[in-house]
Amino acid sequence: MSETHQRGQTRRDLLRSGALAAAAAPFVGAGAADAHGKGTSPAGDLILTNGEIHTMDRRDSVVEVVAIRDGEVVYTGDRESVARKEFTDKPRTIDLRGKTAIPGVIDCHNHIVLMGNRPGHHTPLENAYSIADVQATIRARARTAPAGTFITTIGGFHFNQFKEVRLPTLAELDAAAPHHPVYISVGFVGPGVTNSLGKAFFENVPGPDGPVTVGADGSIAALTQTGRATLALRRQLTFEDRKRGTRDAMKYAVGLGVTTHLDQGAFQAVDAPSDGSAHEDNFRMHLPFLSVYGDGDGIVRLRINFLYMDADPASVALGDRLRNAFPFFGNDLVRTGGIGEFVAPVPSDPITSGSAGNQRWLDAARKVAQAGWRAEVHSLSATDFKAEIDGFALVNQEFPITDLRWVVGHVPSITEDYVDKLKALGGGINVTGFRYFTGTPTAAGPPYRMLLDNGIPLGMSSDGMQIAPMNPWVHAYYATTGINALGVAINGSQLMTRREVVEHYTSANGWFLGGVDEDRLGVLAPGRLGDVAVLNRDYFDRRAVGDADLKKINSVLTVLGGVVVHDTGVVR
Repeated sequence: MSETHQRGQTRRDLLRSGALAAAAAPFVGAGAADAHGKGTSPAGDLILTNGEIHTMDRRDSVVEVVAIRDGEVVYTGDRESVARKEFTDKPRTIDLRGKTAIPGVIDCHNHIVLMGNRPGHHTPLENAYSIADVQATIRARARTAPAGTFITTIGGFHFNQFKEVRLPTLAELDAAAPHHPVYISVGFVGPGVTNSLGKAFFENVPGPDGPVTVGADGSIAALTQTGRATLALRRQLTFEDRKRGTRDAMKYAVGLGVTTHLDQGAFQAVDAPSDGSAHEDNFRMHLPFLSVYGDGDGIVRLRINFLYMDADPASVALGDRLRNAFPFFGNDLVRTGGIGEFVAPVPSDPITSGSAGNQRWLDAARKVAQAGWRAEVHSLSATDFKAEIDGFALVNQEFPITDLRWVVGHVPSITEDYVDKLKALGGGINVTGFRYFTGTPTAAGPPYRMLLDNGIPLGMSSDGMQIAPMNPWVHAYYATTGINALGVAINGSQLMTRREVVEHYTSANGWFLGGVDEDRLGVLAPGRLGDVAVLNRDYFDRRAVGDADLKKINSVLTVLGGVVVHDTGVVR
């Protein structure tokens, strides 16, 4: 590794400011006045009262009062006077004014680390439903971003969600941000679009990877041209830019009520136009996050999976990771996880075919099992889950995995016979509603209802922010209605109830975190960590909140370990 990492940041600087400091610094950050500095975890004293608080415990209790002391829940019930007896000092008290609250949302499969490392002032567009909404979102961002700096949106949305079913034009982006270059691109590799200032920048990118071809309307073609545009912006990133993006990503997450993220890594970047929105430097991408935590500014819980798609058949890098790192190592704020969402290139053929690619995948999976690590793989096709689960079974014959909680993610096409096979191996499934953006009646899924009725460990996730939104309430809309972004019902036979969605974003998702986290997160009960999301609408009341309104839900108050990390001022 070179001595200088990013724009004058030396190895010593990084260790001092982040990677090692994160293990020692007390939590401060938003709501720091409530923090008692208990180790590295948020540790606030707080009473939430006069709420409709869904604890998500086994009795499905709904209470009016939750008390949090030193970061942990010490009381749930309906009597504030009893809650106060848990404290020697007077705790901060917040009147929820009848608002609905739930445990902090756990997203068991997303890419928040990629989101934090995005170039420019990344601005999620997953909550925009028209070109006018896009313009309003960019206009709001322009009020806080320094003039002349890029406003970007890279992944996490699709033009199908806009009523015009297209990207905005150069002129429309100019109207929204006349003093900022703007660049937005869809999914992994585009297409994209820019405005006049962005066009002037991209058409003058030097070197073999430039310039970028931009149409008169601002359009940028998918694949190579979008890759060149994203690469040009990525090459300008400084370490401080990445830290700013990290803080922005965390702030956006708590605004939705998402307090815990199981990050699933990235494809290794090679500094070429072939790098898409899912590529980053796997050996440096976590450093901005660790530095932000070291500064005391971390406001979400991060769990880190390590993704491996080794170019060499022997998976040397994967083997090095397994020999020189620890699974589930860290603290309540930051902890390592497992290997995923890939252990090697996905086997596309049945394992029994004996192809060279499958043997390579099996060898990598054996390494993970032999080391005793958790593994997660992803399924997007009609056949890959068969190869993966059959492969799990073969690995299990040599190195038992039934206690390791191996996972298959996404699974739009999985069949129940293979669900049964995975369940017998002690495995689980996490699902994402990525088909909300581009699914059709013949390409829908996932089979939420079948999976729920089967009883296999099941978790809700977002897979944000490349081909899916991070917003859990957009996923709730799709899971409970089966209606895609174009307004077409495509998954109507596989619906979840509203309560089931929240359960599998909270209490059920503890299973996917494993270790100590399973009994510490996802439920508001004594001894659990005090993470709470107070919602702007009564999510559980179908009469008050119609299906379309689900996409408008957010958090008005988010609490992490008794510390307020997001507050819109609605409750006091």
